[in-house]
Amino acid sequence: MVMSKVNVFEVKAKLSEYLDRAMRGERIVICRHNKPIAELRAIEDVRTEPRPIGPLPGRPTFEVPPSFFDPLPQEELDLWDGVAATDPLSPAWTRHAGGGASRVAETAETAETKTKGGKGALRGRRAVRRRS
Repeated sequence: MVMSKVNVFEVKAKLSEYLDRAMRGERIVICRHNKPIAELRAIEDVRTEPRPIGPLPGRPTFEVPPSFFDPLPQEELDLWDGVAATDPLSPAWTRHAGGGASRVAETAETAETKTKGGKGALRGRRAVRRRS
């Protein structure tokens, strides 16, 4: 296998030529200020036959017992249901600390009250004064 070292400016000027050389199996090391930074080489052939489905030959297998599909006991379900109360993405979640709106919503509401009367406009979270 042939390997060439070339600087970036040369590769930029003759990219098609270096792509052809890489296709023929040559590896081209691209340098910047004579320090290697990249390698240009051909891509290996892609698999065309389908991958086998199932366990690999010679590898251990396991059986899923029928009890795996049985419903969970009520105690287990209660434990999982308790997670929803602490998950902020769950519809059952409630804000415990402080309650009320978030700081972002409070900032927007404060800015909105400051801009009433046509003196400013609310854009995003900041109040922007209009020039008169």
